[in-house]
Amino acid sequence: MQGSAALPQRVKHRRGTWRTRGSVKRACNECTRRSVERQGNEIEERMQRYIRAGMLLSLAVMPATLSAQVFSVDRDEQRAPTGPRRSPITAGGAFTYGVPQGDFRLNVERGFGGDGNIHYKLDRAGVFGIGAEAGFLTYGRETQRVPLSSTIGGRINVDLTTSNNIFWMGVGPQLTAPSGPIRPYVNGTAGFAVFWTQSSVSGRFDDEEFASTNNYDDATFAWTGGGGILIPVGTTKQGAIDIGVRYHGNGNTRYLRKGDIIDLPNGNVQLNIKEGETPILMWRLGFKWGLF
Repeated sequence: MQGSAALPQRVKHRRGTWRTRGSVKRACNECTRRSVERQGNEIEERMQRYIRAGMLLSLAVMPATLSAQVFSVDRDEQRAPTGPRRSPITAGGAFTYGVPQGDFRLNVERGFGGDGNIHYKLDRAGVFGIGAEAGFLTYGRETQRVPLSSTIGGRINVDLTTSNNIFWMGVGPQLTAPSGPIRPYVNGTAGFAVFWTQSSVSGRFDDEEFASTNNYDDATFAWTGGGGILIPVGTTKQGAIDIGVRYHGNGNTRYLRKGDIIDLPNGNVQLNIKEGETPILMWRLGFKWGLF
């Protein structure tokens, strides 16, 4: 009939019930939404399983990987045991040739001596270390043949030897190249230095001293800075030839040089004491080895 509202069209559902076209459309949309959600959940669960499996595999493989790395390092060290790299504590010694610097060289020409050192490596490779050093240098020496005493006269003569010496000690850091056929290093120390002059008496055929006296001494703050190279040799103690140079920045010092002790007729002595900065450039040639 005209003027009456249109009735909704009905369709027969597959189960035999009648539904409107709108309700069928809504039902289809609901089914599609549920299907999409179900597929999404399945994909999410599958991804979670993959992630868990990957994590378990990683946990299983990691210990073996770390173990392989450790054993690889050990094998590398066994294949290359030379040089002072492996021992945590190294010791060394060197012959030294000293060249005075500044105004000190106006009074002293040169000196000869030796030094010793010990270093502890702060890391496994041996790049960073800390150590202690000590040494001595004789920068003047003179020997005279004199009577043993004035009462005996010239019947018994002895050798009177006077030496001018320096002793120093200090502690400080050292940086060393950990590998290679030539390993450069730099170091520095802070400590003290003692200047002293000593006279001793010995026989001509017997060098053993039977009398000595300290004529003069003075101490001062001292620092050193230098570098060199280590050339690894041997396989048992990780030894290395040590070639280097070191600057000794000794402070203001009072000292005697060769010829500064004058014997007076009355039996006393006159000391011509010098004073000033006493820097020295020390050339070194020695050997270094591992203690363990």
